[in-house]
Amino acid sequence: MRVRSDVPAPEALRQALYEGELFLVPPTGASRALVDAVRAALVERLGPEYRLAQASLPPEVFFEHMRALRRLLYTDPAHHQHVRAVVAGLGWDPAEVAFDPLRLRVVASGGHEDPRARAVYYPHRDIWYGHPPSLITWWMPLDDLAPEETFVFYPERFRVPVPNDSERFEYKRWTKDGWDLKIGWQKRDDGINAHFVGVTGEVEPGPAVGFGCRAAENLLFAGAHFHATLPQALGTTRFSLDFRVVHLAEHAAGKGAPSVDNRSRGSALPDYIHPAP
Repeated sequence: MRVRSDVPAPEALRQALYEGELFLVPPTGASRALVDAVRAALVERLGPEYRLAQASLPPEVFFEHMRALRRLLYTDPAHHQHVRAVVAGLGWDPAEVAFDPLRLRVVASGGHEDPRARAVYYPHRDIWYGHPPSLITWWMPLDDLAPEETFVFYPERFRVPVPNDSERFEYKRWTKDGWDLKIGWQKRDDGINAHFVGVTGEVEPGPAVGFGCRAAENLLFAGAHFHATLPQALGTTRFSLDFRVVHLAEHAAGKGAPSVDNRSRGSALPDYIHPAP
C-alpha cells in the first residue's frame, strides 16, 4: 500500500478513507495557521528549542506545561475554530461534521522506556475507544519528521480481526471523573492507573507502512486502521496534533470503515463538537 498525496473531492476522499486508503496531503493555509499557533505556545512555555526542552527541564515541570497546553487546545473555542478551518481547507463543509477536538501528542526520546508512557506505544485502532466506524483521524506534525519519528500502519489487518481487550472500555466509565482521560495525560500516572485498550496474545500484523512528513501536512486515515507509534531515541521530542471527524449524514447512513473487532461500549460521538443547529 502506498500513502496517497492527491486530494480527491470531499465525498470521494471520505469513501477512499473508509476503504482503507491513507492520505498525506500538502499543508493548507489553515493547517499552517494552526501549527504556527501551537508552536508559538510551545516556544512561550519551553523556549525556541522546544524539541530539546524535555531533556533539560525537571519531569514535573515539563509535564505541567504539557498538561496545561493539552487542556487549552482541547477546550478553547478558538482552537475549535482552527479545526473547522482545517476541515474547510480540504473542501469539506464544517457544518456537516462533528469533531473530537485537538489533542497534543508528545513522544519523548526514549519515552518507550518510561512505564508511565507505555500505552502511547500500544498498537491499536482508534475506534476501540468508543468511536464509530465512520471515524476519520486527522493528524499533523508541528515539525518536519523522518519516518522513524512517526508511526506505522498495518494495512493487512484493516479487515482482519486482532485479538484485543476493547470490551473492557466503557465510555461512561472513562469519563465518569471528568474529561482528563479524553484530553490526555492530565495526571502523570494516568498511563499506569488507567486501562488503555491493547492487543491480547500474539499477533502477526503483516508489513508496516510508515511515512515521513513536513510540518503542517495533513495525514488522514480511518479510525479503524491498526497502527502503532514508533519508539525513538533520537534526542528530540516529537510534537504533533490530531483530531477526529465524523461526517454526520454518512454516519447516519451507516457508512464507514469495517469494524471487525471493536467491542468497546458506549459512544463518544454525543460529546463531540457538533455544528450549530
